[in-house]
Amino acid sequence: QVQFVESGGGLVQPGGSLRLSCAASGFTLDDYAIAWFRQAPGKEREGVSCISRSDGTTYYTDSVKGRFTISRDNAENTVYLQMNSLKPEDTAVYYCDLPRTKFYCSFALSEYGYWGQGTQVTVSS
Repeated sequence: QVQFVESGGGLVQPGGSLRLSCAASGFTLDDYAIAWFRQAPGKEREGVSCISRSDGTTYYTDSVKGRFTISRDNAENTVYLQMNSLKPEDTAVYYCDLPRTKFYCSFALSEYGYWGQGTQVTVSS
């Protein structure tokens, strides 16, 4: 059974940092690309970052480039999202998942279906 457990969210002030964790089970994380998505109130779920299989190429949506960093620890079967210089517009529930394409990154929602419960990130002064 494929399962994800997201954690590490919380309440921070603008300019602060958080490190999100995505613990995977039911498959070998190293064999797949993994993406982070987020969903803010009243908005559609959107892709935030993705790390590919094999060469580990990373991708980021324009709004987080230079502020967020995605990484993986294959031994722990966990993917991380380091978030720095947080802004109020980063407020959302954050999710991780693997794409149907397995190896290649995508921000298409149709490629995903193993969402965990997500972790809430709130950026507010």
